[in-house]
Amino acid sequence: MEEYGKILVFVMPVFLILIVIEKMYGFYKGEDTSPNMDSVSSISSGMINSVKDVLGLSITLITYDWIETKLAIIHLEANVWAYIIGFIVIDFYGYWSHRLSHQINFLWNKHAIHHSSEEFNLACALRQPVSSFVNLFTFLLIPAALLGVPPKVIAITLPIHLFLQFWYHTKHIKKMGFLENILVTPSHHRVHHAINPIYMDKNHSQIFIIWDKLFGTFQEELESVPPVFGITRPALTWNPIRINFQHLWLMITDAWRTDKWNDKLTIWFKPTGWRPKDFEEKYPVNKITDVYAFEKYGTQHSNQLMYWSIFQAIITLLFITYMYNSIAIIGLPNVFVYGAFIFLTVYSYTELMDTRKTSLFWEAIRFLFGIGIIAYLGDWFHLNLVFPFASYIIIGYLILSLLVTIYFVNTNFERN
Repeated sequence: MEEYGKILVFVMPVFLILIVIEKMYGFYKGEDTSPNMDSVSSISSGMINSVKDVLGLSITLITYDWIETKLAIIHLEANVWAYIIGFIVIDFYGYWSHRLSHQINFLWNKHAIHHSSEEFNLACALRQPVSSFVNLFTFLLIPAALLGVPPKVIAITLPIHLFLQFWYHTKHIKKMGFLENILVTPSHHRVHHAINPIYMDKNHSQIFIIWDKLFGTFQEELESVPPVFGITRPALTWNPIRINFQHLWLMITDAWRTDKWNDKLTIWFKPTGWRPKDFEEKYPVNKITDVYAFEKYGTQHSNQLMYWSIFQAIITLLFITYMYNSIAIIGLPNVFVYGAFIFLTVYSYTELMDTRKTSLFWEAIRFLFGIGIIAYLGDWFHLNLVFPFASYIIIGYLILSLLVTIYFVNTNFERN
């Protein structure tokens, strides 16, 4: 928990700097691929995913430590070869877990958030799931376990492997020559995120493109077919927590509505997007049929709301940075209370981004929760030890946030 938090304190600024550089480069080239509201939503998704991971809010049914103990034929030292083998096996593991997430209905729920942006930029790489509470695919690491790759090597290599998938989420890097034959490049990954029929469910590899070529899922980006990004059942919200559970909720309601017990039981394991017969007519959901003729979500918004949303995201990042730096000081169970505050914060201001009047309810709950924390603990998780009057500053921020939410709801919003 604490170690991973420290890593993220270092990694988060690097990612944010690269996102800003991409934004500035887009302005310079006259091709802004990072609309502000979309980027705030993506960064917000990354924040709550990182909080979930730091707090360990997921379980692994079969741990790598156990597999390695039971199956190892030899035992490698934690040397260069162990890291190389571990990295290659993790990439194999990543390909298959990624591919299955695209092909099996209930697994798509945890992956839809990553594809939900209708843009393709570095920020959308941060759209990672909070709805994934169980790791089902550790068995794919069996090749590393057989060779006795130490658990420590896997634990170190997994986050490195994840962070290395950030850079290729961009439209500004075109094809990269001979590297296209070896690595996953921006061109390959644009194909993967596209909803054009020719591109759907292609290029699942994460670092080495060889897996797609080996298992028949490779598709080159074609000049004649510009990629269109998103998901075919568009999210229609900036709220990453809503997006994380949309597909699951549709499956639950479909399973409840159908009279056939076979459908109730098998809907979870059918191909992604499958619904019982006639349900598209009986219970239609918004679906893109022409990828070149649909309106992107949230393109119309006030500049005031946009700037306020950026401000809220920055403040939330500061809250998270303090949390990750101070896990030992905050202690248990208070760190989970802190995590709940972050989730509530993101839910509240992204509801506001969606111009939902219910955002005022969530902001009021957040205000009372934050004031309650300070009243109960005496300050904001010992932040007064870092600088005096911190609690008063946070109280002032919570009051300001509530008042601004009231202003927006009463003056700008028409939707319920």
